[in-house]
Amino acid sequence: MLTTKLNDATDEARWQGVLDKNSSLDGSYFFAVKTTGIYCRPSCSSRVPKRTNVIFYLTTEEARTAGFRACLRCAPDGVTKQQQQTAAILHACRLIENSDERITLQVLAHQVGLSEHHFHRVFKDVTGVTPHDYYKSRQIAQIGQALQSTATVTEAMYAAGFNSSGRFYENTNAMLGMTPKAYKAGGQNEVIRMAVRTCSLGLVLVAATTRGICTIEFGDNQAALEKTLNTRFPKALIISEDAEFKQWLTQLLAHIELPKKALQLPLDIRGTVFQQQVWNALQAIPLGQTASYGDVATRIGKPKAVRAVATACASNVLAIAIPCHRVVRGNGELSGYRWGVERKRKILNSETKLE
Repeated sequence: MLTTKLNDATDEARWQGVLDKNSSLDGSYFFAVKTTGIYCRPSCSSRVPKRTNVIFYLTTEEARTAGFRACLRCAPDGVTKQQQQTAAILHACRLIENSDERITLQVLAHQVGLSEHHFHRVFKDVTGVTPHDYYKSRQIAQIGQALQSTATVTEAMYAAGFNSSGRFYENTNAMLGMTPKAYKAGGQNEVIRMAVRTCSLGLVLVAATTRGICTIEFGDNQAALEKTLNTRFPKALIISEDAEFKQWLTQLLAHIELPKKALQLPLDIRGTVFQQQVWNALQAIPLGQTASYGDVATRIGKPKAVRAVATACASNVLAIAIPCHRVVRGNGELSGYRWGVERKRKILNSETKLE
């Protein structure tokens, strides 16, 4: 088996992790000591070896293939503390999602075997939001379901777990992108301008409300693209472009083909608080540059919420305008993209060449 080649800069960063005994790096790489013949986690509590005796590996299998054995103190082949905590938080998320009533922080922490303070901190590190905000996001999803399955908005409010109309309306408009009444009517009375055009990336569907552009989706089939929009707004009035919309469309298509500078368009952005934090951070990545999911998580003040950042990127429906294509893996390789990795590659290549 071939051992992964690590460059000098990466080696030094990993060595610093060993010096710091950084448990957050456990599982991302391992270090082996030539004089002892063992390999360890970065956080191993054993005495720090000499730098000249250390070799780094990305997996324990690579270390074993090279002739090293596992450290008995830090047990690098076992489940890391971070993995245990992540599993505990995922269990808490399932408890929140499957409960008809709000579960208190005390009960959640007890259920996963952590203190309230520690649970609150770890939950935010793993998911990117507090347990309270996660519950609110879950309520928004329940609101959408309830509005479609109940007779009145008031019934939907109680079905979604709200006991007062004040709290119900507080964030609902921003989350749904319209009033609960309009959402219940399937976007009825919502006027959406829509057009499908051909560009170098295939077909692109662009749609806009009175607030701004709400959808930019790439695809290969016009009917499929239009069906996706109709599913989001089943009772909205879909009309063809007017003069203002044509101007936005022209600007977008020109940017796709020749991305000279940041795209400036009015946007109707709909999402949770955390999603909007991530999407704002994506818009701050300069043209021709990229950032890792970890970089984005750090920029929004939640350095351990890497998975949550990736999920928010995947939920983006405003291609190009919210440049999730500029987010790559930590090693610089391309990751998944809602509209296909090859489209992502083409967009990045065009931005890099013209930067």
